[in-house]
Amino acid sequence: MKELLLIAVGSALVNNVVLSQFLGLCPFLGVSKKTSTAAGMGAAVIFVITIASACTSLIYTGILVPLDLTYLQTIVFILVIAALVQFVEMVLKKMVPSLYRALGVYLPLITTNCAVLGVAILNVQKEYTLLKSVVNGLGTAVGFTIAIVILAGIRERIEYNDIAPSFKGMPIVLVTAGLMAIAFMGFAGVI
Repeated sequence: MKELLLIAVGSALVNNVVLSQFLGLCPFLGVSKKTSTAAGMGAAVIFVITIASACTSLIYTGILVPLDLTYLQTIVFILVIAALVQFVEMVLKKMVPSLYRALGVYLPLITTNCAVLGVAILNVQKEYTLLKSVVNGLGTAVGFTIAIVILAGIRERIEYNDIAPSFKGMPIVLVTAGLMAIAFMGFAGVI
């Protein structure tokens, strides 16, 4: 149990996928204009990464390793992720159309979000079991959600501040993301 907790905290805070590994920056910067949209994207990413971690772990250990097809892992993982994202897209379009419209092009981009594929490959490289893979995937996705919601909250506050014209828009967002990355480095001493 202690090892699972360390994996979860480590993947969420210490090795934050966005702020430490710099994976998944496209939706991180693109969807973080409003906290509600950022939270919706975070929820979608939590679902996709967690389920993708479980599915890719099962496929890798149950099919690719026994058949000696491990060289196909990247292609297979991408196909699994694409199918999961299509499922999430259909569910959101039917159940929460306002969130579906707010996420716009960034929802299908979860398919190409390197954070999702990165977690699946990292689980294989670290030789995690199914349970450890799911915990790592969930922790990573929660870390992504924490980072994107914090950035969205800061961006909403920045909107009402007086900022130098040269820093308006994306420059101040990148400075903010850099400062967040420095702040998250403080979690390195936790584990």
